[in-house]
Amino acid sequence: MADTQTHIDTLEFMKWHGAGNDFVMIDSRGRDAVVTRELAAGLGDRNRGVGFDQLAEIRSSDVADIDLDFWNADGSRAGACGNATRCVARYMMEQTGKDALTIRTSRGVLEARADGDLVAVNMGQPQLIWEEVPLSHDVDLQHLPLDGDPVAVGMGNPHCVFFVDDADAVDVAGIGPGFETDPLFPEATNVEFAEVRSRDEIRMRVWERGTGITLACGSGACATAVAAHQRGLTDKRVRMELDGGWLTLDWREDGVWMTGPTAFVYSGQLTQAFLKGL
Repeated sequence: MADTQTHIDTLEFMKWHGAGNDFVMIDSRGRDAVVTRELAAGLGDRNRGVGFDQLAEIRSSDVADIDLDFWNADGSRAGACGNATRCVARYMMEQTGKDALTIRTSRGVLEARADGDLVAVNMGQPQLIWEEVPLSHDVDLQHLPLDGDPVAVGMGNPHCVFFVDDADAVDVAGIGPGFETDPLFPEATNVEFAEVRSRDEIRMRVWERGTGITLACGSGACATAVAAHQRGLTDKRVRMELDGGWLTLDWREDGVWMTGPTAFVYSGQLTQAFLKGL
């Protein structure tokens, strides 16, 4: 954290959420990136910091409207975060007056669009090859050799999707951590528990790697929609109920589009004392 302290004495941030999936956003356009593992972990502490499911740092881009970096609450890096991307898109649309943006993440350049009061983002095509998820070795992604017969899908993050009869009855906190760190997933994994209600509706709960139970997970919702369609359980367009609200997923020729609500909660400023204590 010492390098960050030499550049800043205080740091402004914003708090947003998308369907209950909550984020801290730091706008670093026009300067060097400031987020470190220590800063992300300190901010992610819901007792001593601000608290979030993921942190998104907005940076200047030479190939898109903005670049985005993501961090988990434990200070580890996240590869993708769909709901945070939608929240950042809403923030940028309000600043610029645009109704469409390009955003570069580790997934590549993503497209975001305003959809009335909602925001849609194209999360790209799913990763359906074992090396890309990634897994530790070649297995049938549709039927992983794990208890519960889950499906593996990559959406910038690895996902392990279980289909269950009653998502609300699943002990997510008890089951999730074991699968998160299973050796089959060398970079750990998000774990989804999905109840298919009809051809166009799913109930899903999630354990996110590096964070734990969250009220929603955008890349997890995309992965679940893909897995459900691949299993022949749903159509390519579904509505999904998560603990924090509803999202719409639409697997199209150009990628998996996710549409849902965004909400600005508050802005604040980290003190010099907080930053020095990291």
